[in-house]
Amino acid sequence: MNVIGLTGGIAAGKSTVAKRFADHGAIVIDADRLAREAVEPGTAGLAAIADRFGASVIAADGTLDRAALGAIVFSDESARLDLNGITHPAVAQLLNDRLSEIAERDPDAVVVYDVPLLAETGGRRGGQFGLIVVVEAPAEQRIDRLVDLRGMSREEAARRVGSQASDAERRALADIVIDSGGSLDETLRQVDDAWPTLLAHARKG
Repeated sequence: MNVIGLTGGIAAGKSTVAKRFADHGAIVIDADRLAREAVEPGTAGLAAIADRFGASVIAADGTLDRAALGAIVFSDESARLDLNGITHPAVAQLLNDRLSEIAERDPDAVVVYDVPLLAETGGRRGGQFGLIVVVEAPAEQRIDRLVDLRGMSREEAARRVGSQASDAERRALADIVIDSGGSLDETLRQVDDAWPTLLAHARKG
């Protein structure tokens, strides 16, 4: 079973593409969801974060106070690296567990791993993905989407877009590029056209 990586910058339309692949029958694993699972109450990940960063990053209900943690790691590079050292192995283990479960049920399954920051965190990750799909849209359009759909200020939206990898850096990883800058129908048509390639790739073993 080969795993297909799906990536794209914030507000590029990646969720739309992932949903369409799922409509075709792909099993989509969301990296952000795994990251949340890795630090749920009672996990070793959350305990390690509390040990490293203190009780101030744990909310009254026992969950991770993401705002408090973010205030620490976004202003301290060594703290950010320490956090990654805790969360990345936990997420990798959760992913391996999911893949093992899927392989037992259906070795021919098309698995798409939705991972937003692929270009920022190691590219093909040591060959983990044999095929990478990149979703992109012009930066100004992505900023507009963040303002219109997520209620961000234009300044914050521009900062978020500018803090991520460039289109060129993501495109350098891509086997397939889906341009979501046009209409929804145009985007979905590109996904439909890409599906046979994903299916053939997944079935290679």
